[in-house]
Amino acid sequence: MNIAQIENNLQQLMKSFDRETFIYRLLRAYGLPKASITRLKKGNLNLSKIPGEISWKKKLVFKEEFEKDLHLTITELAHGIKYAQRFVVVTDYQTLLAIDTKTDEKLDIELKDLPKHYDFFLPWAGMEKAQHADENPADVKAAERMAKLFDEIKKDNPDNSPEFVHGLNVFLSRLLFCFFAEDTKIFKPGQFTKAISSHTQTDGSDLNQYMDKLFDVLNTPEKQREGLPVYLSEFPYVNGGLFEKKIQAPKFTRRSRQAIIDSGELDWSAINPDIFGSMMQAVITPEHRGGLGIHYTSVPNIMKVIEPLFLDDLYISFEKAQSNPKKLNELLYRLSKIKIFDPACGSGNFLIIAYKELRRLEIKIIRHLQELKQIASGFGAKTEQLTFIPKSQVDLAASFEVELFSRIQLNQFYGIELDDFAHEIAQLSLWLAEHQMNAEFKQEFGQSKPTLPLKDAGLIVHGNACRIDWEEVCPKEKNDEVYILGNPPYVGSTWQSKSQKNDMSNVFDSVKGHKKLDYISCWLYLSAKYISNNSSKSGLVATNSICQGEQVSLLWPNIIDLNVEIFFGHTSFNWSNNAKGKAGVTCVIIGLKSDLNYSSKYIFSNGHKTSVENINPYLISGRNVMIAKRSKPVSKLPEMVYGNKPVDGGNLLLTTNEKNEILKLYPNASKFFKRILGSQELIHSKERWCLWIEDGLKKEAEGIPPIRSRILSVKKLRLASKDSGANRMANKPHQFREMYCAKENSIILPAVSSENRDYIPLGYFDNNTVVTNRNFALYDPMPYVFGVITSKMHNVWVRAIAGRLRTDINYSSTLCYNAFPFPSISSQRISEITQCVFRILSEREKYPEKTLAELYDPDKMPDGLREAHHANDIVIEKCYRSRTFENDEERLEHLFKLYEKMIEEEGNRGTLFETQNKRRRKKHA
Repeated sequence: MNIAQIENNLQQLMKSFDRETFIYRLLRAYGLPKASITRLKKGNLNLSKIPGEISWKKKLVFKEEFEKDLHLTITELAHGIKYAQRFVVVTDYQTLLAIDTKTDEKLDIELKDLPKHYDFFLPWAGMEKAQHADENPADVKAAERMAKLFDEIKKDNPDNSPEFVHGLNVFLSRLLFCFFAEDTKIFKPGQFTKAISSHTQTDGSDLNQYMDKLFDVLNTPEKQREGLPVYLSEFPYVNGGLFEKKIQAPKFTRRSRQAIIDSGELDWSAINPDIFGSMMQAVITPEHRGGLGIHYTSVPNIMKVIEPLFLDDLYISFEKAQSNPKKLNELLYRLSKIKIFDPACGSGNFLIIAYKELRRLEIKIIRHLQELKQIASGFGAKTEQLTFIPKSQVDLAASFEVELFSRIQLNQFYGIELDDFAHEIAQLSLWLAEHQMNAEFKQEFGQSKPTLPLKDAGLIVHGNACRIDWEEVCPKEKNDEVYILGNPPYVGSTWQSKSQKNDMSNVFDSVKGHKKLDYISCWLYLSAKYISNNSSKSGLVATNSICQGEQVSLLWPNIIDLNVEIFFGHTSFNWSNNAKGKAGVTCVIIGLKSDLNYSSKYIFSNGHKTSVENINPYLISGRNVMIAKRSKPVSKLPEMVYGNKPVDGGNLLLTTNEKNEILKLYPNASKFFKRILGSQELIHSKERWCLWIEDGLKKEAEGIPPIRSRILSVKKLRLASKDSGANRMANKPHQFREMYCAKENSIILPAVSSENRDYIPLGYFDNNTVVTNRNFALYDPMPYVFGVITSKMHNVWVRAIAGRLRTDINYSSTLCYNAFPFPSISSQRISEITQCVFRILSEREKYPEKTLAELYDPDKMPDGLREAHHANDIVIEKCYRSRTFENDEERLEHLFKLYEKMIEEEGNRGTLFETQNKRRRKKHA
């Protein structure tokens, strides 16, 4: 069951509405088994005996209500849940109320609007709704305040030397600790800010000296301090290396001193330590940040990684063990053996959130053990809050001692970070996170270990993850559970520095084509090597480009060949956060595990979770087939080529005004002009012209002074170029690099197009039009080809395998078109498609004032044009099979299978990794 089917089912339900069958048809709309619904209707599965009420274990509580207030009724039903029913639904058939008992999400709508809210009941169809916490506004405010403070300090200290900048970064990290400490009872309340306010000059002239002295005190044990004033000696000994290095404080003025006091007045107890990643962005130089590819990661986005990677599984284990104290204690031990490893940890965001989530789960387990102990001891715990506990387990609980201490240590958290400041912030953040969790533990159980003096924070290594042996940083030992996670640097192949290119060569060594891969591929490949043939798992954020286009066939066979597979994936989404300057990028999340290690597999898309049998490298459900570039079409379609590249410095291209100025003086020059189409001209109907001069007309063209001047400028530019190809083209300065032009007509397809459109906006033009290299062209094809490549089948294929420029489709003739599987068809079918093409073009002609962008705007597409495309889609789909496809997943599955078949028939098994993988698995077995 898919979303489109569910929406359609709900629309049909409301069109032929019937009170007596409503609830059963609602359940059926989400694909619940017909036989079970029949049993429910007959009463076999209905746990309620009240007329008008239905109770189905784990699924539903439903009640018709015509007398009492619906809100009161649903509240009473929700409080009376006994059999883990997921949804409570109440209606008077005018209004419908519902509660999701797992997420506590509520629905309050007019019944007629039910199809608009199809997503509420998706868990019935096996699609969970992703739930993530919102950003903390206090975090954002703190980041902005620290950025302002940094700006003020920089005004007073214009020194940009690396030594000074490093010292300033260390100074700011110490400030962060002090702000946090005075609001979380590490220091006395307000101790740090009050000391600055009371014991330094208002003009800031002595603040740097005070800071130097204070930081020295914080690094000195109380017994070794002598002759200090009380306001300094009262500060506790911190240790942990935080204040160990002698770093001279910057100079201050009245404004920068006040900025420190203002920052201290925030309530830092409400700040998440992971926000320090945002603060790091605010303080290090933009050039440095961009060069490292650092992207601050928000808490909700981190949860998208850690929940499917390990947290969901731990909570399932907790739920299963709730009535068994032995298993609960085994789960506590399991938590103590988990290792979290971020090989590009930045300021430690992922490590911190993982640490806090594990500590919170631990608190829940210990609390539950206490409750079991109370029941066993007869102390009258609130048994209605617990699941049913057999007497044997109650007796077992009585024999267990509940030990009130945390088993989770910071030395279970590992990281690698190239930037030294981020490395320091990561350790600081882990200390602060530990203090926060110790405070939560103490609030719950009345005791906890002290925060000061600080102990060694997680095992964070300062170095290059592409050069360090990960096994040495985070060794895998018996009974360890290792989870690799993180958000490695995003750098495309074109933008990699010399050092990063060397990293790529070091990681991939003899892997062919690795120079075309994104830098982040290093982390995916190294994590695959780390987890190969063992129980470790990884979950990494990546740019969506590594699951699209040519990179799939270059990268993924090398990963899958390590006995590694994808066990969860988040499809493309815009990744942004509330940090200063917002680092936004289009990402995917990829979970990897050894294929010898069983685990359920899930695809997350648009907030929904779907269970699948296999996830291929395109992050869709299906076999591991890699689509490789081809020089010729796999189908019997005509050749598609790039448009013509001018290499002219703009001298062969003209605006309409420039062309008309020449024609005013030289009317006979009209033969030398053709309309030229780049992607903008094609999609937005912009008018531009070019000089199109055949060799035989060169002399005549040069007789026209403004044209001769342009030709000479082209020659000069090509001769001056460092490109030897451009130098050779100087022999023909009157022409483009290519001179392709249709004899009669051409089909033109933009190289880059918005993925929001339902159809790629193709052009159909006569022989007076020249196509630039911003488009692809088919010269003098049969008209039916237009119908094939404008079809939904082709568009679905392109969306799955094309590369992207951010979210826009980056079309490739060698990948999207040449690899597109289209079956051989009869002349009758060709005729049917041709008629559809003429109808599409005819509908377009009804709107001469509209551009292709306007015609193919999904929200504004004319009905007649949409119907013409739909008719074409139906005929195209009949080329593949007799019945139409239900959804895009079916279309893709069919296309991938046909592609496999065509490649096998061609005898070119090298592009079919699935075939290779079968041989490898057989050998491995």
